[in-house]
Amino acid sequence: MKVATGAAGRSRIHLTYYGLAAADEQTARLYTHFRVVMAGSSLAINRIKKELLELQKSTDNADNPIEIYAEADNIMKLRGVIVGPPDTPYAGAKFMLEIIIPETYPFLPPKVKFLTKIWHPNISSATGVICLDILKDQWAAAMSLRTMLLSIQALLASPEPDDPQDAVVAKQFKSNRNAFNITAKHWASIYANGPSRQPDCEAKVEKLMQMGFSESDSRAALSSKDWDIPMAAEFLIK
Repeated sequence: MKVATGAAGRSRIHLTYYGLAAADEQTARLYTHFRVVMAGSSLAINRIKKELLELQKSTDNADNPIEIYAEADNIMKLRGVIVGPPDTPYAGAKFMLEIIIPETYPFLPPKVKFLTKIWHPNISSATGVICLDILKDQWAAAMSLRTMLLSIQALLASPEPDDPQDAVVAKQFKSNRNAFNITAKHWASIYANGPSRQPDCEAKVEKLMQMGFSESDSRAALSSKDWDIPMAAEFLIK
C-alpha cells in the first residue's frame, strides 16, 4: 500500500490486488472484498474436493448409496442423488438434487433443491425447494454434503406437515393419508423411476387428458384433489 498526497493535502490510497490498482478508498474496499471472496472460494473448493474424495472411499455407502458429482466440471455446482428410504412411498425411487455451493462454504449451507419432482409436505411440488432447518439457521461448519443428503433422505421418511413447504401436500397428508400415499407413490413412479406403479392414477390422468388438459396439469390437479376427477376438472376449468 502506498499513500500519496493530493493537491488539497488529502492522502490518496493506492492499492494493487491481483495486478489491479486502486486509487481511492471505495475502490480499495471493493478489492478487499474481492480478495476475501477469492479466499473463501479457495477454502470452499478445497473442502468440497476433500468431501468428494472421502465419499468415494466410504465403505458404509454400499447399502445406502449417495451420489454427488460436479456439473460441467464446476465443483461449485453439484448434483446429488438419493434413494427413497424403505417402508415409505418413495422406496426404491431415485431423486436428483441441485446443490449450489456458496463461496463461504462450509460456514454457510449449500442451496439445495429437488430437480426430480416429488410429493412431500416439506418439499415444493412445483419448485423442489426444501424446508429443512439444517439448510437454514441450524447449519454447522462441521456438517458435510453427505450428512446433508442423509438428513434430506431422513426427511422423506419423517415428514413435518406442521412446518410445510407445500401447504396442499401437507393438508392431504394430515386429512387423507391414504390419498397422500397413493399420490406420493405415483409421483415417485412417474418422475423417479419408482417401483410402485399406480394404474388407477394413470388412467385418471389419461381421462383428463382426453378432455383437453395437459398431462402435467391433469396430474397436478388430480393429486391436489385426492384423485377425484370431477373436482380436478372443475379446478382446471377455473
